[in-house]
Amino acid sequence: RPLSLSQFTTGTCGDSAVHSCDLCGKCFRLQRMLNRHLKCHNQVKRHLCTFCGKGFNDTFDLKRHVRTHTGIRPYKCDVCNKAFTQRCSLESHLKKIHGVQQQYAYKQRRDKLYVCEDCGYTGPTQEDLYLHVNSAHPGSAFLKKTSKKLAALLQNKLTSALQGNANLSEEEEK
Repeated sequence: RPLSLSQFTTGTCGDSAVHSCDLCGKCFRLQRMLNRHLKCHNQVKRHLCTFCGKGFNDTFDLKRHVRTHTGIRPYKCDVCNKAFTQRCSLESHLKKIHGVQQQYAYKQRRDKLYVCEDCGYTGPTQEDLYLHVNSAHPGSAFLKKTSKKLAALLQNKLTSALQGNANLSEEEEK
């Protein structure tokens, strides 16, 4: 059957390769997006919501869904302070309500934000998020899931930073 432009769900206009789902016919310009889409057809959902039991094949989709239960809205509009559960919703709001268009160069990635799912805090690095969770939510499941190697690395940095601050205090006292 002929493909219409509306069937393309991702990608940029310059891409000519078409990857279509054999199960539902959706088209993708990028193979990796088709691969991600294919997971939605799996019967077994590997990631379950602890609030309602709904299943997801992708941790990203589960995390986004869980925010409907927790009320966490980490993406805040700088213009009117309205908050959103997803960055794409914030960007859509900025464009429609405030006329602010986000400009990204071809294949440019947006800065990744690391979100605390306990309180909605957002940080620029995984290290920053770890330090936040470690101090604000010491019993968080996030800390248990963080790899021991990363936890040790971050703990060493935290210890060094604390020692550095202690040394500065001693210098000031002299």
